[in-house]
Amino acid sequence: MSAVMTPKERVLTAMRNQAPDRVPVAPDISTYIPLKRTGLTGHDFWTEGRGGVPLWQAYLDAADYFGMDAWTAPEFGLPTIDEPAQAEWKTRCEVDPARDAMVRTATVSTPDGELTEVSVCFRGDQPATPEKLIKDLTKDFRKFKHTQPMPKSLDVRTLETFREACRKRDYAFGVTITYPGFHMWNCYVHGGIAALSYAEIDTPEILQDWFEWDLERGTRLMELALQAGPDYILFGGSGTITLAAPRLALKYAIPALKRWSGMARDAGIPTMLHSCGKSRALADMLAADTDVGMLNPLEVPPMGDIDLAEVKRTHGRRMAFMGNLHTTDVMWLGTPQLVEHKAIQAMRDAGQGGGFILSTGDQCGRETPDENIFAIVEAAKKYGRYDPATGALPDLPPDNQ
Repeated sequence: MSAVMTPKERVLTAMRNQAPDRVPVAPDISTYIPLKRTGLTGHDFWTEGRGGVPLWQAYLDAADYFGMDAWTAPEFGLPTIDEPAQAEWKTRCEVDPARDAMVRTATVSTPDGELTEVSVCFRGDQPATPEKLIKDLTKDFRKFKHTQPMPKSLDVRTLETFREACRKRDYAFGVTITYPGFHMWNCYVHGGIAALSYAEIDTPEILQDWFEWDLERGTRLMELALQAGPDYILFGGSGTITLAAPRLALKYAIPALKRWSGMARDAGIPTMLHSCGKSRALADMLAADTDVGMLNPLEVPPMGDIDLAEVKRTHGRRMAFMGNLHTTDVMWLGTPQLVEHKAIQAMRDAGQGGGFILSTGDQCGRETPDENIFAIVEAAKKYGRYDPATGALPDLPPDNQ
């Protein structure tokens, strides 16, 4: 029998496409479940700063509670000290009683003019942005660039606080770096994907400028991340080919991912990519053109387009996978028995030989029952043991049960 691994060892072994002692399990509890467990509201965390505990701490506490192999990178952006920015932010927060929401209005003064943004945070939820910074790309993009300063150095004190919190729990310490494309630019452009689609035709030079700026900034972040030496790096890009055609991902996302994943490969640091929604064509792109080592969360239809067994057969020698229980039909509305059944099926489809982390198909909603989160964790512990000689999962029930 193989020695029992720590959560850190288990996760990193799977990320390297090998077989650990058992299948790691890291349901995506995101910010929703940790927030619920604190008893505080979204207002406290997102707009008023009254949480008393940072969200990353709330996440680690929740991971401890459920006994999971924590997926820490979504909680830790790379902490940096940036070059001086010619952008002055002024914010105002006020409660809207009619909507039970906190409304935050931001005004940004730059040498090229002002930008404004309005975000709304409903109780217990994350903020949404009904009014975004860039109203007109041709007029506002120069102003916007002042809000995106170049990283200068690591914020070592914050970084080591994060790392030590993970070390005490034997959790793998990861950091997140986002990559360019419509999926990210949508966060800043009023009119969202529609406005960006028009810009791709009418003013492609602006989007090319944006891509080059993101590529330069992201490369600097990668240099600092490799200097920091995290256990792994997560590339964050929700909706990469759901919010844009695959050809646009090839134009904007893949060149950055190719460069950055190559840098991590040369440094010996594992990489994972998160892109919710459709991801089957993205898996082909990553396998062909990048060194990204693991893909998450591999959502099933209708939210995604993944057949877990098929993608494992096709790309399992090249990359590892993390996913993919349905967060609504299974994790929220299902029973613990259904969660266990789907977890067994996911391990059967993608767990053989290693290179798999059992998880959810994106974020568990706030009202996901605790017993269902415990059920996916316990399924991995009960049925996910690897045979160290063969990489098989001998404890999985027969397929007909």
